[in-house]
Amino acid sequence: MPYWFEPTTVSIDLGGRTMTIETGRIAKQAAGAALVTFGDTAVLVTAVHSSPRPGINFFPLTVDFVEKFAAAGKIPGGFFKREARLSDREVLVSRFIDRSIRPLFADGYNDETQITATVLSSEPDCSADMCAFVGASAALSISEIPFLGPIGAVRIGRVEGEFVINPTPEQLETSDMELIVAGTRGSIVMVEGGAKQLSEADMLAAVRHAHGEILTIIDRIENLREKVGKEKIVLPDPEDISELQSEIRGKTEQRLAEAFQIRAKKERGAAVKAIETEVANEYVAEYSAQKVQLESLTDWEERRTGLAKLRGQVNSTLHDLGAELMRNRVLDTGERIDGRSSTEIRPIACEVRPVSRPHGVALFTRGETQAIVTATLGSGFDEQTIDGMIGRFKKTFMLHYNFPPFSVGEARPLRGPARREVGHGHLAERAILPVLPEHEDFPYTIRVVSETLESNGSSSMAAVCGSTLALLDSGVPIKAPVAGIAMGLITDGQRTVILSDILGDEDHLGDMDFKVAGTRDGVTALQMDIKVKQIDWEILETALGQARDGRLHILDRMSEETAEDLDGLRPREEMHEHAPRLEVLFIKPDRIRDIIGPGGKVIRAIQETTGAKIDVEDSGRVAVFGPNSDAVAQALAMVQELTQEAEIGKIYLAKVRRVADFGAFAEIFPGTDGLIHISHLAEGRVENVTDIVSEGDEVLAKCIDIDPAGRIRLSRKEALAEVADTDQ
Repeated sequence: MPYWFEPTTVSIDLGGRTMTIETGRIAKQAAGAALVTFGDTAVLVTAVHSSPRPGINFFPLTVDFVEKFAAAGKIPGGFFKREARLSDREVLVSRFIDRSIRPLFADGYNDETQITATVLSSEPDCSADMCAFVGASAALSISEIPFLGPIGAVRIGRVEGEFVINPTPEQLETSDMELIVAGTRGSIVMVEGGAKQLSEADMLAAVRHAHGEILTIIDRIENLREKVGKEKIVLPDPEDISELQSEIRGKTEQRLAEAFQIRAKKERGAAVKAIETEVANEYVAEYSAQKVQLESLTDWEERRTGLAKLRGQVNSTLHDLGAELMRNRVLDTGERIDGRSSTEIRPIACEVRPVSRPHGVALFTRGETQAIVTATLGSGFDEQTIDGMIGRFKKTFMLHYNFPPFSVGEARPLRGPARREVGHGHLAERAILPVLPEHEDFPYTIRVVSETLESNGSSSMAAVCGSTLALLDSGVPIKAPVAGIAMGLITDGQRTVILSDILGDEDHLGDMDFKVAGTRDGVTALQMDIKVKQIDWEILETALGQARDGRLHILDRMSEETAEDLDGLRPREEMHEHAPRLEVLFIKPDRIRDIIGPGGKVIRAIQETTGAKIDVEDSGRVAVFGPNSDAVAQALAMVQELTQEAEIGKIYLAKVRRVADFGAFAEIFPGTDGLIHISHLAEGRVENVTDIVSEGDEVLAKCIDIDPAGRIRLSRKEALAEVADTDQ
């Protein structure tokens, strides 16, 4: 085999199963490429970068996780039969990887960089997303890209009290938690997942256990890098702009400090922006005055590049100065931008049914963050069918999060949900899912939609709180109310302050974004992004405890604010007048044909007559769903009439259909006849059946027996005797 097809391979033992990383055989023109196999799952991850773009002061990173249906031996659904835009799952995995690796690139590296993870083979028991995580770390580590990893990532569950690394779907069904944890050798960098109301101590124990497995992954990637790693790009020493920084600090420090003391977000932002614009314009005007003579295209290009560079230096200096002022104020005095202490929660206001028509609706406001959340109840016809790579499945609960531009005072076109909206909606959905009633007990399809009306700090946690109130308002019997809170961190390596209910600026300029949602009894969802190189476990433990205190405070405020409507955060006893009604009954599977009728004729007639919808499952479960109780009751009665079974001991008003020498055949309900033997027509001896009954007569008849073949025996004599005893 030619040398350029000779791969280099390392293997990792994870939870008793082997994951393999291979490089050097495929996708060799990428800066770094890794083929990760885990069981029969195989994911190719590539890392590439472009030439530097002069003048930019941000890091343009793109991560795409792409599932190819052929990997699972499937043809995509839909008209075009090919993969199109990324699915929500692909977006979520892309976000997980992006959030984990983004803080780990060298300062000053601003080349456009792209990570692409392509699923080539898929086995349900070996999740491709964990292969993509590990592959991204490996591809970057062996490339020339100045990545400060490697990192590792695992999924962790807990089955029967024991932690399980990268659990199978079957194990996850019985697991009481599911966390994705990514970390470096020294610390955790990202956590995302949910749990069934577990304690903060249990969650921290899971993260620590996962970090132990991550170290094994890091060891093997470092071993691979030693074998085939390229020399890293050497970034030029940053230009010495200390003189410029000193000038800007002298001109703006006092004004910026005063601007950052303005508590209202909009006014504070306007004041800071005015300072930034004034300073930038001053330096740009000064630079332009020096470049008056432009005699060639080179002169024009030099001027354009120089202006872009100068703007970037001024903006970054002002940004860093603002961050320094905000952070030092917190560390020195304990006072935050809006004057709160580190543990103080902003004022909370809650209102249910601010508008009248939705099945459930709530308006939740916390400081300058506000969301209106609606809950809509539907039938089985409203379930979402997901055509996934592994197979089709249905969702009976959906939570969608929207972030319109007006919520932050911006004007931009409305498009489909961005990756951020998909991620925030998934986090809120994960937080609510553990407290929903079992579908068998509350067989509605539920859709919750959170519309962000204002945003200054964790609108996703506002979505969680608003969802709880909207579900309670619609009458959904959730197991416990859920609230969420966003935590932050400010540290200089020596001093550390943990912030409860962070603002947008504290998120942007701080060292950690830590969202925790849960009930009074425990955590249901967790998302953490750490922006510093290392964080102590004690800090995480303290942050979790402080988050619990904040969550309980928010639940108390939610209860107090809605006491008149929801009585201590209890679901309404009566559903909204416009909410549909749903009833479920079970019939014998062999009676389904009676409801459906030839070519669906019978079920269509029932639906057209009553206005209700009828969903019939092969198991015999029949769900009757209608716009109101009357429609459901009418449809239910028609179904029961078609499928009812004779009951021994029950008395029927039967109609005689045929007379024979030995008795009379009578119909007890449509489609079901029984025999009244001559000996059971009346007391004493009956000579002729026609002496007692004739065809067309309606008589009382008691069901006295049903033989194994389903033949029904009736007794007029016993029915009359029982009625007589009752009258006495």
